[in-house]
Order: sequence, then C-alpha cells, then structure tokens
Amino acid sequence: MPMNFDEAVARITTPGERFELTGVRRRDDGDLQVFRNAPQTLQDVFKAARKFGDRTFLVFGHERRTFNEVLDEADALAGTLASQYGVVKGDRVAIAMRNYPEWITAFIAITALGATVVSVNAMWTAHEIDFALGDSAPILFIGDPERVSRARSSAERHSCQLLVVRGEDRNDGLDHWEDVLETTSPPEVRIEPEDDATILYTSGTTGKPKGAVSTHRAICNALVGFEAMGAIDGMIGGSAEPSPSAEDSAALLAVPLFHVTGCVAVMLGCLRGGYRMVIMKKWDPQVALQLIERERIGTFCGVPTQSLDMINAPRFADYDTSSLISVGGGGAPTPPTLLAEICSAFASASPAFGWGMTETNAYGPAASGAHAMAHPGSAGRVPPGMELEIRDPDTFLLTPPGESGEIWVRGATLVRGYWRNESATQAAFVDGWLRTGDLGHLDNDGYVYVDDRLKEMVLRGGENVYCSEVEAAIYEHPSVREAAVVGVPDQRLGEVVAAVIVVRSGMNLDEEELRSFLATRLAAYKLPALVDLRDEPLPRTATGKLLKTGLRADLIDRGA
Repeated sequence: MPMNFDEAVARITTPGERFELTGVRRRDDGDLQVFRNAPQTLQDVFKAARKFGDRTFLVFGHERRTFNEVLDEADALAGTLASQYGVVKGDRVAIAMRNYPEWITAFIAITALGATVVSVNAMWTAHEIDFALGDSAPILFIGDPERVSRARSSAERHSCQLLVVRGEDRNDGLDHWEDVLETTSPPEVRIEPEDDATILYTSGTTGKPKGAVSTHRAICNALVGFEAMGAIDGMIGGSAEPSPSAEDSAALLAVPLFHVTGCVAVMLGCLRGGYRMVIMKKWDPQVALQLIERERIGTFCGVPTQSLDMINAPRFADYDTSSLISVGGGGAPTPPTLLAEICSAFASASPAFGWGMTETNAYGPAASGAHAMAHPGSAGRVPPGMELEIRDPDTFLLTPPGESGEIWVRGATLVRGYWRNESATQAAFVDGWLRTGDLGHLDNDGYVYVDDRLKEMVLRGGENVYCSEVEAAIYEHPSVREAAVVGVPDQRLGEVVAAVIVVRSGMNLDEEELRSFLATRLAAYKLPALVDLRDEPLPRTATGKLLKTGLRADLIDRGA
C-alpha cells in the first residue's frame, strides 16, 4: 500500500531506521539535522567500497576497472602524492581534465590524504585557469595534455607542480602519471567531518568565479540523502517495477566530473552503491545511445538538454533503451513537456528531475515518475534533512503558498562558504541559511517551483554563466563603450548568452572580431551566441541602472 511523501519521510527517518535524522552542531550555524548513519568522512566511503571487490566499477571505451583496481591505484597515487610532491592534509590539489578514469582515482587519493580537490572546469581558457591557480594556490595540478598546456605558464608563476595524465610526449619536461606512480603505501591521516574536501568554482556575480568549499560531512550527508530519496520514491510509487541488483546496475556519466552532479551524485553515488559507471569523455547523444544499449544502462542523470538530444537523435529508434529505469537529472529548468516525452520515448523509464546547486552538493527537491507527471514544472518536494523557505527578497519575511520569493535553504549538505571570499560568503549565508538567488514558490501540497532568478545569470545547457563576468571581459576590448549581457530563450539549451554592445565613436567592431577577442578570456560556453551592435546609448533608469528586462524583450521580439 503506497503512502504519501510526508508519511514516507517520517517512516524512514525515525530513531533506529536506516535514514534516522539527528541533531549536530556545525560551526556557528546552530543545530542541523544530519543522517545518523552517514559516513563521517570520504575515507569511510572509500573503505566501505572495498566490499565490492572485483565487481566492475568503471567502464571507459574498451577499458574496464574493478572497485579494487581503482582503489588500489588511488592508494598508490596517494603514496606518490605524499612522498614525491609533499602533499599533506590541508593542501589543495587541482584536477583539470576531461572525463577520464584518472579523474576519479585522483579525487579518491587527494581526499583520502585530507587534502582538498580543486575542480577546474575543463572548458576554461588559460586566463580562467590562471585565476583559479592564483586564488586556490594548489601545490599540484593534475591534468590531461590540453589542460596542462593551458596551465603551464600560470603554474610556473604560482609555483604549482604539474602532473600529466594520458600524455604521449615524454620529451615535454613534465612528470607523467604512468612514470611516477609507485606502490608506496599512503600515510595514515586522521580526517574530521568538518575538514575541507572540495573546492568547486561557480561563476561570480562580480565577474570572478567563487570557490565553493565543501566539507566531508556535507558530501557524505548528500550521498545518504540521495539514497533516502530513492527509498522514498519506492515507498510512494506503489506498483513500480523492482530495480535490478546493485551488481547488475549501471549509470551513464554524461556530465562533467568537475560539476557537482557528476562528482557527487553520479560518481560518488556509484562508488558508495556498488554500481557500474560508464564514462563518456564528452557528450554525444549517438554515443550515449550506443552505450545504453551495450552496457544495459539503468540510470541516466544529466541536464534536460541531454535527454532531449537523445530523444531527437536521428537513429533513436534503432537502439535498445529498454534497460533504462530512470531518465532525468537537473542543473537547468525542466520543460513540462519533456516529462511526457520521456515516458513516451523510453519503454521502461520514468522521468526523475530535481533542483540542486553546487552550494548544496546537488541535494535538493526532487520528483520522479507519476509524482513528477502530476506536478509538471515543479522541482519536487523538500528532501529529508533540508529546510526550505520562500522569503520576500527585500524584507526576508516568509511568503504564503503560491506567492513567489527568494528560495532559502538550510541543512548539513551546504558548503561552508566561498574560498577566501568573506564578503561573498556573508552575502550568501545568513544565520546558516543559504540565499540561493533563485525565485520560487511553494504550492499547497509542499511542491517547490523555481520561477526565475534574482541573480543576473544565464543557465545555458546546465552551465551557469554570470552576465557580469562576460560583461567584464567585453569591456576589456578598446572599441566597447557600453555592454549588457542577458540570456535569451533557446529551444535546445534553455538559454543562450546574448550581448548588446555600444561601439565607441569613430571605432569599428564586428561580431567575429569580438568573439575572437573573448575566446582568449572566456570558456566557449560563455561566449555570446548573439551580438547586437548599436550606436545609441543603452537604456537606463534615472539612477543609471541598465534596463536589461527591456533589452532582453527587444531581442526576443526581434527573433534573436
């Protein structure tokens, strides 16, 4: 007999149950609800994964690695990092590469030493990487040849050592993974739950990225929280088909490991659950369908754009996707029509989408199956261990159901703040609550709806692009007098970046020149897809504030 959401939460979180919630004091934030049975640190997660032994963990092309093989290599790397590179607890180590198995091995080794993983966006330019190295001051940069090439001069300037993964040129004067890896046992390190584990950079509202610092406790609670939500889905779903055993289950890693969804929800989720993870180096819907058929993938977790890409692939019907039981993810608004398309296109899969942030370790409201279909456009119900309130952006007072306001969240999965950026931390975190910058509302049934954003941000295919960062780069061009960056709707990506630019009198500028100029400063996904060059000053209020709403509406009306 299925039960409702509140009944299921109450059942699984009571004392003595697997997902029991209890209070713990975290820093100065007061008592937070944590999962009593959650691992204390990622070290505990890695040790527990040893029980999966010779079960296949990673599949990458023709490579297959068992849990023991990955964990053994991570131990060897941890010993190497300590003995050859001097990495100790509290140090930062950067990882910058495409989705390779070595990304995962490096993550395990670094965090097992008590050091902090700095996840560098693989699409960043040398200019952006230089900022991250200067900001986080890592002792070592581990990357594939392309990323190491971009970082080399910056690493020398910041006294950061380099280690190349999958490099073929042994005459480059650099250390290579295969050459330095030794069987030295890793040192014993005591790690506390509140120790730093990761720094993931998010685009900054002031033009510079912010390093969101997460702790071992936050990540471990997010992992158990995802499992709790899975248990709740089973309890409220009624006649849902039974899931395959962990040994037979496989997930497709279709999002970057440097994103919180790829790293925490998918990679660490598979490591903790004993699932096989099939790695995509980069997104290609045709390749994704091939892997789903070949590896009998059960779970697909990506951004809505990727689900649409697969459904609209020219040869979609030629592939056997019957193994899929869950298709969804998050990272971008989910078009209500996509839920029905998933149910229609995939024989056995249910849609499963939610809302989360880097700052919440991807944990947040979620809905799947019939409950998602019954509430199209909703992000879902608030999960166990998280508090969520809708507050008036100006007064901070709670808004009634149905009325939009800023989404505030609180819980043990939140990051502790932004790396060496106290002003940004104080602006975002108030008495333990995170001001998300998203506008939303609750309905009378407790479902969360994300309506808009307070922050000037473009959400392009799951990538956050802050308008101020793009504007700052545009203003570096000597021909630019004024610039305004906005997001405009796009059928595939949700939104794309658009720039309205006023050129200085007597100077010339064309779109191709501007994009070439920006390409040295911004990652490709941040470059304006649309450029509107004008001679007249941009519209402003009496106080000088740009009227971006009108600019955006104008671009949409003109069919931009």
